[in-house]
Amino acid sequence: MAPLDLSASSIELTRRLCDLESVSGNEKAIADEIEQALNRMPHLDVLRDGDLIVARTQLGRARRVVIAGHIDTVPVNGNLPTRFETVDGVEYLWGRGTVDMKPGVAVALKLAAELSSPSVDVTWLFYDNEEVTSDLNGLARLARTRPELLAGDFAILGEPSNGAVEGGCNGTMRFDVITRGKRAHSARAWMGENAIHKAAPILQLLADFEPETLTVDGLDYRESLNAVLVSGGVAGNVIPDECRVHVNYRFAPSRSAEQAEAKMRALFEPLGEFELKDMSPGARPGLDDPLAREFLDAVGLEAKPKYGWTDVARFSALGIPAVNFGPGDPSLAHADDERVPVEQITACEEALRAWLS
Repeated sequence: MAPLDLSASSIELTRRLCDLESVSGNEKAIADEIEQALNRMPHLDVLRDGDLIVARTQLGRARRVVIAGHIDTVPVNGNLPTRFETVDGVEYLWGRGTVDMKPGVAVALKLAAELSSPSVDVTWLFYDNEEVTSDLNGLARLARTRPELLAGDFAILGEPSNGAVEGGCNGTMRFDVITRGKRAHSARAWMGENAIHKAAPILQLLADFEPETLTVDGLDYRESLNAVLVSGGVAGNVIPDECRVHVNYRFAPSRSAEQAEAKMRALFEPLGEFELKDMSPGARPGLDDPLAREFLDAVGLEAKPKYGWTDVARFSALGIPAVNFGPGDPSLAHADDERVPVEQITACEEALRAWLS
């Protein structure tokens, strides 16, 4: 196979990157290609950490921007190699990774190669293991081991946003609310205590809950609180002695992780045992930052809130305002019919090029 050619169009680069299968844990081949291609660019300092590639300009500019994208995908399911198809006059590139998020990576690679003298210094980041558990995430690993490589004044994550700018992201937490009972034969139910029945007030609280919408840096973030799993019981003729209601809370980035947990404990601890399972703080969009305003003005777009959690939160934790900006409809991410309008790839490239130039 010919080396990765960064002079190709961002559309062709997207196709080439997608056809380099890189399911999480299998990123070595694509990381090798990216590293070799960027090493041919004399204006970039290139470093590698596992299957994460960092390429930086060192022009002595007053400000530095970090532009990042993950190179892994969820598993392939009959949707590689990629293909072009036209639907209702719109041309799409179809296949695994065409939304999440090889187009954003392709745009970043092309601009990294071609912009030898951008208006700001740029750190280009291409990282591994985003689609799996947080402890494997390449960006998280770099934040732990080489945080100086993430330093910047503003960050852009090329996650699919339909070509819109999505600022920050909601936080997310998952927890169990547990009720206890006493086992008994269901024919003599009065001798036991039904833990599932005791969960009724928990479910009623969730059904009645009215989520807040909080304005953060000019964007309205709608919160949500939902039961996503319920488990309990051991057999069809046994009164259950335990029931777990697994709850997901999506909270506005104006709340800290500690505030979100305290709010949930106050609601649910009167109804059962509270067991925290997972917590990921949100990210303020930081749209009052001058670089963020310049970016929005340059691309000619208004920012929207990001409701789902993304790695912009990792930049926010380091004090770096960050937005999501990339081609592709996020509702098609991970779908078997994953596809991106090719014009979105070009539009995102042109917008970033204009700003960085």
